[in-house]
Amino acid sequence: MTCRDGGVILTVTLNPAYDMTYRVEHFERGRAQRVRSVDQRLGGRGINVTRVLNQLGKYARATGFSDHSFAAAAELEMPVDFVHALPWVRRTVVISESDDGTATALWEPGPRVTEPHAVDQLRVRVAGLLSAMSGLVISGSLPGGVSPGLPAELARTAIARGVPTICDFDGQPLELAARVPGVVLTPNVEELERLTGRPAGTIPEILAAVDPLIADGVGTVVVTRGGAGMVAVTPTRAWTAALPKPLAGNPTGAGDAAVAAIIAALAAGTTPDWPELLADAVATSAAAVVIPVAGEIDRVLRDRLLPTVRVRELESVVARP
Repeated sequence: MTCRDGGVILTVTLNPAYDMTYRVEHFERGRAQRVRSVDQRLGGRGINVTRVLNQLGKYARATGFSDHSFAAAAELEMPVDFVHALPWVRRTVVISESDDGTATALWEPGPRVTEPHAVDQLRVRVAGLLSAMSGLVISGSLPGGVSPGLPAELARTAIARGVPTICDFDGQPLELAARVPGVVLTPNVEELERLTGRPAGTIPEILAAVDPLIADGVGTVVVTRGGAGMVAVTPTRAWTAALPKPLAGNPTGAGDAAVAAIIAALAAGTTPDWPELLADAVATSAAAVVIPVAGEIDRVLRDRLLPTVRVRELESVVARP
């Protein structure tokens, strides 16, 4: 089976969250802070990706684990099909400072999945949805009680059915996903260093770190570098892309916005134009930085930034048969 252009993109969020954003003038440790405003919204990486995809004009559906309250609230905002397996849903807190745009994040670990058939239910649900899907994103942390191999298992099933699949997480789940042939990985620099055990602070170091992953069968690795842009490595070519000058703001949802742009292009059903795709991902990511909450982009800014993104092909990648 091959995926169909114009189909639905499925996101999987295994450990969703209520995202809390506290806006303060200036945050100082050890002192009482007066909060200027508070935002609460449904979150988790896959939820953020779904929102950005909808802003990009793509039809996306969210699945994963949740409790009944979270699923009911999510259904009012987007198409969802959650497995009700969590006793409660965690919170994440971002303290956003208005004087210089600095953001401080606090992540709760989340509950354990205690429903004995929850994982099987999710396997069946994802497998059943894949026939109508043109792309899959599995992202974010795992709740307790879930095997770190579950995301890799879901990715392997999707890729076997011809569905482009992005895995975006950290630690052992990322290590196991990196063994799935054809998968697309989107680590940041720190996640890549933990995955490979190699430094990745410079572009040559990134290429050296990614090379064994590609040699072992990973389809593409897109390394996000914050304000320094991104590096994409395929089995035969590599590029770097960045804005002329990074934007200040809240980076919390920037990676999710980049993932949304990448899967939107991969789901189109044609051979991706990686320089064009990278430029779009950088502009979309930057358009999320200026928004104080995750899962939103400034579409006007995105369109304005897109022509300014500088994409350069890297010459140190050795072509493989």
